[in-house]
Amino acid sequence: MLNWEDRFGRVRYPLGYPSREARANLNRAPLDDLLGAWRQLEDQEWRLIEVLTVGDLEGLEELLRAMLAGIPHQWHGRNPMAEYEGFYASVLYAHFAATGAEVRAEESGSLGRADLCVRAFGRVCVFEFKMKGRAGPVAALSQLKARGYADWYRRLGEPIQLVGVEVSAETRNITGFEAEPA
Repeated sequence: MLNWEDRFGRVRYPLGYPSREARANLNRAPLDDLLGAWRQLEDQEWRLIEVLTVGDLEGLEELLRAMLAGIPHQWHGRNPMAEYEGFYASVLYAHFAATGAEVRAEESGSLGRADLCVRAFGRVCVFEFKMKGRAGPVAALSQLKARGYADWYRRLGEPIQLVGVEVSAETRNITGFEAEPA
């Protein structure tokens, strides 16, 4: 039975995912259509879950590089978005969401917004992306700390990792990766 609320003459029904599996499958569907290589994608998802679960930041960097390397070169040439950090954050958003993780893009706080926040398997990763030549991973990490992007997540009592990522439009991949506990 659905819980509903009648307030001020308006009926409200809470909506959500019935399970983490349902969330993962609904978020995986667009990736399946785009990539078509279901088995390879499924292996990447399991590896992503594994590195997130144990907090393996070196493994996370390696896996994110592999994911970005899988973007066909034609998508970069015809897409001016590939020159901006949001393009890369969007691709990684889809991969994280396909694992069933809680993923939030442009998570706003009182001093700005983090590019990507991923909460999964008892951990939180807060990401800031920078394009090569505009700033680097250390600048991204400094921004995460200075603006307190992780502060909202401290209430959860879960380990939090700050992750600064530098991406190059030229190499179309990660050129710098810095991470540390919040």
